[in-house]
Amino acid sequence: MLHTSRRRWLAGAATIAVGAVVLTACASQREEGGATDAAADVDGTFVFGASSDPANLDPAFAQDGETFRVSRQIFEGLIGTEPGTADPAPLLAESWVSSDDGMSHTFELKQDVTFHDGTPFDAEAVCYNFDRWYNWTGLAATESLSYYYGKLFRGYVETAESAVYKSCTPDGDHSVTIELNQPFAGFIPALSLPAFAMQSPTALQEYDADGIGGTEEAPSLSEYGEGHPTGTGPYKFEEWAPGESVTLSAYDDYWGETGQVDEIIFRTIDDPTARRQALESGSIDGYDLVGPADSAALEEDGFTMVSRPPFTILYLAFNQAIPELQDPKVRQALSHAIDKDALIAQVLPEGTEKATQFIPDVVNGWNPDVTTYEYDPEQAKALLAEAGYDEANPLTLDFNYPVNVSRPYMPDPEQIFTVLSSQLSEVGVVTNPVTDAWSPDYLDKITGSSDHGIHLLGWTGDYNDTDNFVGVFFGGPSAEWGFENAELFAALQEARGVPNLEDQTALYEDINEMVAQFIPGVPLAHPAPTLAFSPRVESYPASPVNDEVFTDIVLTE
Repeated sequence: MLHTSRRRWLAGAATIAVGAVVLTACASQREEGGATDAAADVDGTFVFGASSDPANLDPAFAQDGETFRVSRQIFEGLIGTEPGTADPAPLLAESWVSSDDGMSHTFELKQDVTFHDGTPFDAEAVCYNFDRWYNWTGLAATESLSYYYGKLFRGYVETAESAVYKSCTPDGDHSVTIELNQPFAGFIPALSLPAFAMQSPTALQEYDADGIGGTEEAPSLSEYGEGHPTGTGPYKFEEWAPGESVTLSAYDDYWGETGQVDEIIFRTIDDPTARRQALESGSIDGYDLVGPADSAALEEDGFTMVSRPPFTILYLAFNQAIPELQDPKVRQALSHAIDKDALIAQVLPEGTEKATQFIPDVVNGWNPDVTTYEYDPEQAKALLAEAGYDEANPLTLDFNYPVNVSRPYMPDPEQIFTVLSSQLSEVGVVTNPVTDAWSPDYLDKITGSSDHGIHLLGWTGDYNDTDNFVGVFFGGPSAEWGFENAELFAALQEARGVPNLEDQTALYEDINEMVAQFIPGVPLAHPAPTLAFSPRVESYPASPVNDEVFTDIVLTE
């Protein structure tokens, strides 16, 4: 299939057309970094309230939204997304041709593009990045670090028999062919992920990007990942003050339109109340993950709330490395104990949809007839009794959740924990709360070790492909879920390689039923993340997959 080029500089107008919000102009009241006179030139410093520090400035070793929010300003991939959608679009690749069997993909590259250190972006640079990922060994090739590459490309140089990637070959300076060992229907849209952004080969080598230390549970960053991220994007890195802020500035030699924002400060404010207060005081221009209780009050005060379409999943996961959770009756009982409607009404944002499976209903393969476990506390008690638990011998589980963080699918983890633990208590389940800071402690514990019980986690879809949800969760053995299920793993492996959409849809509908009957956890809800902005922000390029580049922000002053 041939895809024609589309420049990112078109995104501003297109995004407004698909629903970016137009706000009322008034004087900026930010405490620092710009003009306050409405008649003055536009203040190009944009301060965004981030819910946490980035985990790593190298997006190839990251998996969290705050890291990727920063990464999308610095880096670009071969593939982007159509504005306002989750669908793939040209970016550094102006066009591409894929073979009928999906095993070969040839990309025509954008010319006259340079990395921030002056290194040319060309076919050699593309192959350097693909070969870098494939050749990771040791700690770099673990789930807690190269999460996305491991999940989607399935193998490295030392596990070549399972690897999706085969080779990358330059066809001159501005054309490159990538060969796969096995078909992967989501290959093109997957390349829109920040984890697969193009990075400067010069900087990667100079600053020892793969020099990761520590352990899988507690990895340490490389020199590159701490302070030398080098991409082709519209903004270049200036400074990271951990726990405080990340500062970026406009890249003067950027190939596309640069927009009004010429400096970005991502100010770390982990407390949701403090983020709201920062917006109200004028010390930030906007923030994401607005708490449900704050939305109405902010709107009433003249701030405009922007909701993304719900392309998320919040779930309660069961770690089957815990013996008690290996019993399907226990997993079924826990599912019947959860009142999703009450959870949504009490603590989740307006626009949130109840989940019946681990994908939103707009994703290919959503099954309208999937098995569900409706709220039924009496049934939950009966199943627990059959499994050998009663008042004298209650089921007791650790319940892990993160603190001091808001995520698009999980705006207030503590409130969610409080509601769910209360519901579980009503059927006789005792939960021991276990908390960790989000990054890196919680993520490393949940995805890199078996040391956790039932736990809260979720996902914001990265692109519109079913494998990006259920394939990432259940495509193979995982420290998070702690189970072996060869039938499910094989079914997902087959489905991700089927090029015909109709055939693939039927396979994924069957897979979602398999998952429902296996009960790895409880799909709770599809929250609709909400952002809030200062009145000086006329439009913001809201994206269901958070592909929001700040060159597309329109300011009134």
